[in-house]
Amino acid sequence: MKKMDIGNELVLKLYKTMLKIRLFETAQEKAFKTGQEGFTHLYLGEEAIASGACANLNKDDYITSTHRGHGHLIAIGGDIRKMMAELYGRKTGYCKGKGGSLHMADFSLGMLGANGIVGDGVPIGTGAAYSCKLRGTKQVVISFLGDGAVAQGTFHESLNLGATWNLPIIYLVENNLYMVTKSDRLCKINKKLSLKAPGYGLPGEDIDGMDVISVYKSVKKAVKRAREGNGPTLLNCMTYRYSTHFVGDIELRDKKEIMYWKNKDPIKRIEERMLKEGIINEKEIRSLNDELKTEIDEAIEYAKKSPLPEPEEALEDVYSD
Repeated sequence: MKKMDIGNELVLKLYKTMLKIRLFETAQEKAFKTGQEGFTHLYLGEEAIASGACANLNKDDYITSTHRGHGHLIAIGGDIRKMMAELYGRKTGYCKGKGGSLHMADFSLGMLGANGIVGDGVPIGTGAAYSCKLRGTKQVVISFLGDGAVAQGTFHESLNLGATWNLPIIYLVENNLYMVTKSDRLCKINKKLSLKAPGYGLPGEDIDGMDVISVYKSVKKAVKRAREGNGPTLLNCMTYRYSTHFVGDIELRDKKEIMYWKNKDPIKRIEERMLKEGIINEKEIRSLNDELKTEIDEAIEYAKKSPLPEPEEALEDVYSD
């Protein structure tokens, strides 16, 4: 195993972000199963992608998200109290308790929104990148999408425009091998989705999405390319979601396959490497876990104590002034 060469401070930052996402998602899974929260898709298992990718962004850059977007918002610095309040349907949430899991956004952070429609974040990200180019800034966009979105027309239209206009955007596929419950083996000729890039004259790369260091380095290269005016990159991050498509869905995947991927757990892998290289010790790992659990528990209490929206507020915030 190669030594990590990105600096101890950054390694710890990536680890903390992944752990925060893991503990947040674990908490809301429990809340859903005890009837406290509504419909939700979990990011468990995929933490390395959002953490490694967003660590390359400046404060004025942008991301677009998916229906499985909590990890993206946390990785870009989202307020977990407002996130938890939204999941609990409270007025203090990101969408005042009326959007739920699928529609959280924070424009102040450049997070242009999660999206309940498969693939619809991709043209939004492409539009944001076009804006960056028109304004002559050095901003870049990361557009997260699932492997199922690659079959959508919006994906191909966006890559065509991104390439034609040489836009500063990274199309980042979170390839967890399943579209809802259907394996990609039944729908795709090749899992190497990076091979779609040359058709648009773009560079493409397949990445181990369970290795946060690999994700960070590949996205860093793509961000540099975009920021320097050299156009888009397509990155295919191989990963696996530990939960069913949504919490409460029927599990149809093979148990041996699930265990195979859990043995590649991104958090466990980085912990082992940090311990081996003396970046952290067991006591510090436990302390960080306790610190983040306390932060999440406080977010849950904040959500529970926040008021519910009133019925007459249902039609507010529907239209822009």
